[in-house]
Amino acid sequence: MSPSRKDWLIAIRPWSFPASTMPALVTISYVFYLNSVTPLDVNWLYGVLAFFGAAFFQASGNLISDYYDYLYTVDRKESFGSSRMLVDGVFKPKTILNYGLVFLVIGCLLGLFLLFKTSIHLLWIGAIGVLGTYFYYKMKYRALGDLNIFIIYGLCIALGTYLVMTNMLSWKILLIGSSLGFLIVNILHANNTRDIRDDGKANIKTQAMLLGIKGSIKQYIVLGIGAYLIITLTVILGILHPLCLLVWLSFPLLINNIKEVRLASIEKPELIKDLDGKSAQLVMIFSMLLAISNFIAGII
Repeated sequence: MSPSRKDWLIAIRPWSFPASTMPALVTISYVFYLNSVTPLDVNWLYGVLAFFGAAFFQASGNLISDYYDYLYTVDRKESFGSSRMLVDGVFKPKTILNYGLVFLVIGCLLGLFLLFKTSIHLLWIGAIGVLGTYFYYKMKYRALGDLNIFIIYGLCIALGTYLVMTNMLSWKILLIGSSLGFLIVNILHANNTRDIRDDGKANIKTQAMLLGIKGSIKQYIVLGIGAYLIITLTVILGILHPLCLLVWLSFPLLINNIKEVRLASIEKPELIKDLDGKSAQLVMIFSMLLAISNFIAGII
């Protein structure tokens, strides 16, 4: 039986898109706030294109990662995670790889358009994004996946979106983006903490495996709380409006996630089988609160 339309959609895991689109949205909202304080020459259309471009790259990364995880037996019938389109035999491996490459090409074409319309600096930002997307699996297998995700999703998407909208680079957007990066890394880290046992059978090394259960729990907590502290710091420094402290309304969600990650066990990975999804939900709510705060601050 050939894959259905729903299967094609599930394969790209659209529920994970907050990891890529929210940094772009927060950046757009921050530029809106800045423009209300000091008028800038802003191209809003390019910001929207960057938003969708980030989603294309993530869709590509999800598919390519699934292909290599299946190829190297990281994803198996008994393991958690992935779209399960390959382990359940819904798609052929090469189909998933080619599907991912199509999204990667679309993302690259969109990036080239923005490159020619804006700044040469987008070339190195985009190159990091492309290489990090395709070779993410290699970095993940060498305990560098968390760093990869932080650089791409926490820094590059925010910086690239800011660049195409304003034709400028800014260290301030990197600081703001790093707060989102911490929470986005926790999505991957929750996944890898849950999969310590199964990943060990695949003969790879993730950061969670190197840290062990106790160390992985500590990293999740530090990154989670760190995200809120960074936003507080940016408010103190006058980079963000005090309204942005509304992100603390989502802190109870982090507390619930911390309670769950403390249940982590190598022998019983099912105890935190949904933590990656809950971590993605936190990214969405945290980011929406931050974006709404920026938009409101730009109006009042």
